[in-house]
Amino acid sequence: MIRVLVADDHPIVRSGLVALVDSADDIETVGEASTGLQAVAEALRLTPDLKLMDLRMPELGGDEATARILAVNPDIRIIILTTYESDDRILAAIEAGARGYLLKAAPQEEILAGIRSVAKGDVVLAPSIATLLVKRAQTPVVRLSPRETQILRMVAAGHSNPAIAGLLFVGEATVKTHLLHAFEKLGVNDRTRAVTRAMELDLL
Repeated sequence: MIRVLVADDHPIVRSGLVALVDSADDIETVGEASTGLQAVAEALRLTPDLKLMDLRMPELGGDEATARILAVNPDIRIIILTTYESDDRILAAIEAGARGYLLKAAPQEEILAGIRSVAKGDVVLAPSIATLLVKRAQTPVVRLSPRETQILRMVAAGHSNPAIAGLLFVGEATVKTHLLHAFEKLGVNDRTRAVTRAMELDLL
């Protein structure tokens, strides 16, 4: 029998997941949690085989809750459930050690199959989430130096190259060099696009 702990802050969703789990002959619910902190406490108290955990919960997100649980008991297998396949915490939860990532809107049999697979040691990802993770992994990481970031912020504030050089007490050629390096890293050709691209990547 696979012992499952269900964590979700929405009572209706949580009760639906509990009913789904208990409808299977080989799976049973051993506990429930409605907040992230409670999810951690109950997981460590009940030591279930597997935990179904909402990604976004009060007090503590599912990604951080996953990290805390596995730091103490790495044998608990965790499946993250989310409503949105584009959620920005997907990578954080996977990196924290979650073994499954499913959408709440998935068919019931898919969720039950996911529980069985993860309980056996497999990793389960909803197809759309797997595709998203592959795309993110293929996106090169952009890192600007502190000076490049500083200069781009000044560009964003409307300062010209000569003005930036004066404020930073450097030559205008130095400012241009830093900007060219930033352009190359960001894959752009002008100041305006450099600023907007840096903002898109949360670098400014």
